[in-house]
Amino acid sequence: MRAWQVVRHGRPTEALALREAPEPVPGPGEILVRTTASVLNYNEVDGCHGRYLTIDPALPYTLGMECVGVVVGAGAGAESWLGRRVTASGRGGIGAHADLVAGSTAMAFEAPPSLDDVEAAAFFYPFHLACLGLHERGRLAAGETVLIHAAAGGVGSAAVQLAVAAGARVIAVVGDAAKAELVRKLGAEIVVNHRKEDFAARALEATNGQGVDVCFDGVGGETMMKSLACLGRGGRHLVIGFASGIEAEEVPMVSGRVLCFGNFDIVGVILSYTDAAIAPHVTPYAPVPVPRFNPPISEIGLRVHARLLGLLERRAIRPIVGQRVPFTGLAEALEAMESRSTMGRIIVER
Repeated sequence: MRAWQVVRHGRPTEALALREAPEPVPGPGEILVRTTASVLNYNEVDGCHGRYLTIDPALPYTLGMECVGVVVGAGAGAESWLGRRVTASGRGGIGAHADLVAGSTAMAFEAPPSLDDVEAAAFFYPFHLACLGLHERGRLAAGETVLIHAAAGGVGSAAVQLAVAAGARVIAVVGDAAKAELVRKLGAEIVVNHRKEDFAARALEATNGQGVDVCFDGVGGETMMKSLACLGRGGRHLVIGFASGIEAEEVPMVSGRVLCFGNFDIVGVILSYTDAAIAPHVTPYAPVPVPRFNPPISEIGLRVHARLLGLLERRAIRPIVGQRVPFTGLAEALEAMESRSTMGRIIVER
């Protein structure tokens, strides 16, 4: 089968090679998916550079976190999945940029029937992660104000839509005029270009100095620290990702004094469903020095997926496809993603 593999560390066009690779074999509780589309994620840029510690397998390895396709093989206990069209994640968060992908059923869901393969590919990760953040962890309520960073990206645009659908007031932070236009169309009430304005000052102005109830932060680093200055009493700062630089993942963020006097919550969010029978403290990524790994269980994933399908059916949300690229153009597209000029999701078609 064809597979895009990281064969050395460097820029995507330097690190990646399109190779023939052995077909993966699904183990117990796993499925084998013949892919029709896969999705580019910024973590894959970090993977090419060798700076993403969470997913850092030995070279060479097949890149790719998520895909859409039809289940053509199954391990013990997963036979009922055969023939289904699914959105799925590769085993261990890799392997999706290939013709065949093996992964756990805990990270696989029926592809929404109303979406074609490209749209379905743009649906899974952004909406599941945004829903886990805003609703499962952030407890967002109607009438609250939410500050959303990188609001025109794949996950950010999903968060804008989910917040609007929940009856929340959205302050969206973007980096240029085209992105501002997109998030306004998605329902953001206030749009801030962080290159020209102080987003914290605008957020405080918009809330009469009270601060926002929820901050959806996929950027991290200095953006996080600045966001805490506009987080209100009892607010929830959602740590979604580190688009400002993956190095921020390992940097201690706040002091106890900041938390005590701020009287707010800092909430971690991870999209990595697991079977409830698996010990939650066992991390699949040995190089990561975390005291405990607590991914959400698969039952939560099913609940989130059902909620999202209902919103999709009512046309309250829609996946944002920013670009479609052919399979052979993956490395160049991933390199373009590194410039942070993209909007929505970049889908790699077979």
